Amino acid sequence: MRAALWLLALFGVAVAAALFAGNNQGTVTLFWPPYRIDLSLNMVVLSLTVVFATLYAALRGLAALLELPRQALRWRLQQKERAMHGALLDALAQLLAGRFLRSRKAALAALEQESALQHANAAVPHGSQLRTLAHMVAAETSHALQDRTQREHHLNQALGHAAERRSTQAQELREGAHMRAARWSLDDRDADAALERLASLPQGAARRTLALRIKLKAARLSGHTQEALDTARLLGKHRAFSAAAAQSIVRGLATELIHNAHDPAQLQSTWQSLETSERAMPELAIQAAQRLAQLGGSAEQVRQWLLPVWQHMVDLPNTLADHHALKLVQALEAGLHDLDAAWLARIESAQQANPRDTRLQYLAGMACAQRQLWGKAQQLLAQAAPQLRDDRLRRNAWRKLATLAEQRGDAQAASQAWKNAALAD
Repeated sequence: MRAALWLLALFGVAVAAALFAGNNQGTVTLFWPPYRIDLSLNMVVLSLTVVFATLYAALRGLAALLELPRQALRWRLQQKERAMHGALLDALAQLLAGRFLRSRKAALAALEQESALQHANAAVPHGSQLRTLAHMVAAETSHALQDRTQREHHLNQALGHAAERRSTQAQELREGAHMRAARWSLDDRDADAALERLASLPQGAARRTLALRIKLKAARLSGHTQEALDTARLLGKHRAFSAAAAQSIVRGLATELIHNAHDPAQLQSTWQSLETSERAMPELAIQAAQRLAQLGGSAEQVRQWLLPVWQHMVDLPNTLADHHALKLVQALEAGLHDLDAAWLARIESAQQANPRDTRLQYLAGMACAQRQLWGKAQQLLAQAAPQLRDDRLRRNAWRKLATLAEQRGDAQAASQAWKNAALAD
């Protein structure tokens, strides 16, 4: 459509020019004493047009000729800028490929090109960012080559260039440099330096997943278990791990806190600092109760911590792992010397509700023996002892049966029970 309109316009101009030139009888007279020159108006117009076009072409040519030195300079600077960007891209590619010497060499070449452009008064607008990135690539390769001197030199240069400008991109570069420096310190097993780097980050950057991952590893390496646990909780909320992995990490750190407690008061404080979902974990409750018993804590407090796990095992049989159920029975057995009537009723009710559970039979029999209910203890332990799968429980059951037989004066039964206890392993 546009070509058709241009064609129509061209035809219109041609027709108008033909009408004007064909019927134009005008002349132009030039008086140059003693001469007189008569020229056709069409000739004058055509001559002026040719002269204008000639002058215009000459001026354009002259301008192009005078512009050649500047164009040559611009071309050289453009080539240097392209070489600078190409060197930086090559440095990144070599870094990803694991060719660290070549990567550092390319990064230094990019820095040289940028410096040359700056000295030529043709610095690129993003020169500060490019210098920071090039220095960070050089520092990363130096870290991979175990050249700490060069690594620290390039890191300081990168932080200095990033601080030259007050912009969002410069702030992000500074934060990224501190995170990488923290990671390098962690690789050097210097957890305190890594934590110091992370502490210099703004609050928003310090809560990013990458920073929290580094902080978790540094805290665990430095032995700051409580800080590591808090960090692991944040990572779990950010979904940095799968649910199972997050639970496993939290459980491991909480277990470490429990075992690091040196007195009942400290253990009580540690237990209260755990979240409700963490205190509901059977393994943590059992370990905390066992640790409290080892530290000489109250047996009543031990049973109180074990009560949720006990209710879980009783209400949902076969859902508690066997090793957790075994540890629960052992923890309760350790506190039978001052067992109250309420717990005795719980144990008896659980045993009656699950008559085939040999562990509950064993625990009920040991509780009855502790309360001097000899007959009932004899009956329950005699049923449980041959079927117990744990060597320790089976040995203890036969020992208790031997003691009860000696109290009754049944030497033959006592001898057989002692023999079974010896063979329990």
